[in-house]
Amino acid sequence: MKVFPSTHIRNIGLVSHQGAGKTSLIEAMIFNTGAVNRLGKVDEGNTVADYNPEEIKRKSTVNTALVACLWKDCKLNVLDLPGFSDFFGEVSSALRVADSLVMVLDAVAGVEVSTEIIWELADEQNIPMFAFFNKMDRENADFFKSLEDMQAKLSRQIVPIQIPIGKEAGFNGVIDLINMKAYRYENGKATEIPIPNELKDDAETYREAMIEAAAEGEDDITLKYLEGEQLTQEEIITGLKACIRNGKMVPVLCGSAYKNIGADQLMNVLVDYAPDPLAFLDKELANKPVAALVFKTMADAYVGKISMFKVFQGKLKGDTTLFNPSKGIDEKITQLNTLQGKTQAPLPEFNLGDIGALNKLSQTSTGDTLTTKDSGVVLEGIDFPHPTLTISIAPKSKNDEDKLGNAINRLLEEDPTLRYEKNVETKQSLLTGMGEAHLNIIIDRLQRKFGVDVEQIELKVPYRETIRGSAKKVEGKHKKQSGGHGQYGHVFFDIDPEPENNFIFEEKIFGGSVPKQYIPAVEKGIRESLSEGILAGFPVSNIKITLVDGSYHDVDSSEMAFKIAANLAFKKACEQAKPILLEPIMDVEIIVPDQFMGDIMGDMNTKRGRIMGMEKQGKTQLIRAQAPLTEMYRYAIDLKSITQGRGKFSMKFARYDEVPAMIADKIVAAAKAAKEKE
Repeated sequence: MKVFPSTHIRNIGLVSHQGAGKTSLIEAMIFNTGAVNRLGKVDEGNTVADYNPEEIKRKSTVNTALVACLWKDCKLNVLDLPGFSDFFGEVSSALRVADSLVMVLDAVAGVEVSTEIIWELADEQNIPMFAFFNKMDRENADFFKSLEDMQAKLSRQIVPIQIPIGKEAGFNGVIDLINMKAYRYENGKATEIPIPNELKDDAETYREAMIEAAAEGEDDITLKYLEGEQLTQEEIITGLKACIRNGKMVPVLCGSAYKNIGADQLMNVLVDYAPDPLAFLDKELANKPVAALVFKTMADAYVGKISMFKVFQGKLKGDTTLFNPSKGIDEKITQLNTLQGKTQAPLPEFNLGDIGALNKLSQTSTGDTLTTKDSGVVLEGIDFPHPTLTISIAPKSKNDEDKLGNAINRLLEEDPTLRYEKNVETKQSLLTGMGEAHLNIIIDRLQRKFGVDVEQIELKVPYRETIRGSAKKVEGKHKKQSGGHGQYGHVFFDIDPEPENNFIFEEKIFGGSVPKQYIPAVEKGIRESLSEGILAGFPVSNIKITLVDGSYHDVDSSEMAFKIAANLAFKKACEQAKPILLEPIMDVEIIVPDQFMGDIMGDMNTKRGRIMGMEKQGKTQLIRAQAPLTEMYRYAIDLKSITQGRGKFSMKFARYDEVPAMIADKIVAAAKAAKEKE
């Protein structure tokens, strides 16, 4: 593959709802270029883009794949992106580097959930879009009905630039409304034919609608059209390009990727109408020091770490050293590659706006900039969605435990939507991701890539214990005589609730009843006792201990003896001061379309939640609520079910509140039963 100038590059993100046929469309596109000699099939697990074992197993895209192909002396950098919401982090990274998107829709299903969600993301960033109705050969496929569905549900002017020839099993070609030409397909090959008589009126009607939309592209064209003059073909094309570029219009095409009908027409349109990188990057940047953004990191079993990049400034060449300002380190750049799925092809350099891959960068990760040391450039990173579903994992063996840390770190490098932490209170290893499918694939990767077997275990809630009442002058005495020096420690202290602080220790000793050198040991004994309460063994918080009296022995007293005495007094004091169980309460923010408001509020009530407020945000509602953490662990799954994937939420710790008595009794009983088993 040769080096292409910026004007001959098209960076295309292929997006859709899961199962609409993106990967099959890419397969048809690359087959048409002659780069492969057969059409791969998703069901057979032999496509260029879906090559990872988990994708072959699931028969759907999980990771971003870059497929560079040549068409009409242009390089199309096509990014195949997941359609399932658990993997929308991949979409976020691609939106940062794609200059336009092709939204692939199932001509039977029309607009689906992910269609709407990704469309809104594209709107927020004003990314130019094209739409392609796939599976036109399927039973119940209806181009015009699906078009109406799009126009009713989605933003921008949605305008066909093609209409189909035939329907369902009889679908065999398309009419190009821009050039008013018809094409019939046989075995994936197009032959130009006259426009069928029965479709001439439809073609004229939709062409006129297309011209009306194109007239809005530039002011002088708009004026000419409004004055009733006929637009030239050149003006129509100029207007279409402008409308697509500024996000006013989405042109609609159609075909069948499986039968390779229409894929070549889509490629022609992308070459002719999709913006090149210079539509968004000043061409003067080509003469400045290189600056590239790493937007995707992968760990390959054979090659090692692969980093996908886009050049945002200058020209990237191999065999050089660049600086990573985010990490403050130098990176040796060796071989530059373009990708066709997992196949790498070397290139000596990448021009402004081009996309490629680097191997074996030492510390650079997704979102980092690579530039020269003196450029002062730090490119804007990538805004990834926050993971919301947490599970607890445990290694199955000592060998797995030894390898787990390194394996997790490698996966965190690959996936910015993954979080991992060890909870100090519950002593569990917590993995947080975008959903069940995401976390299941992470567990599969741990085993497949790194040979680490883990199991999911029940999540523990970090409950705490405290007191509602007070107890005065509670005694703790440790006295033991075992020949020689004995052990003697004796304390009295008061215990009180302390709402504002986790723990306060004071001493009011008079007359030296507890010598000053032993007072730190008393405090230390109490602090150690805080780790395990008397109800269910959870940490104790929000208490105040005041040491008021005690006694000592000149020979037998020691720091250890006073620590033990403090521990005994602490347990007795907690028993007398009405101990209670506390649970973490979370501040929750939920964003949902208006129609789901009632369902969300009803569900929150079943979770012991409280609605704190609501705020209208366009077509959505922001709901603020508070709910116990124990009820929210699976909320990512519940919210997806209630809103068909259209809702999103975030939560953060607010405070601890008392657990209702009936629930507390069950928690205490379960904790005691577990302790007895140990």
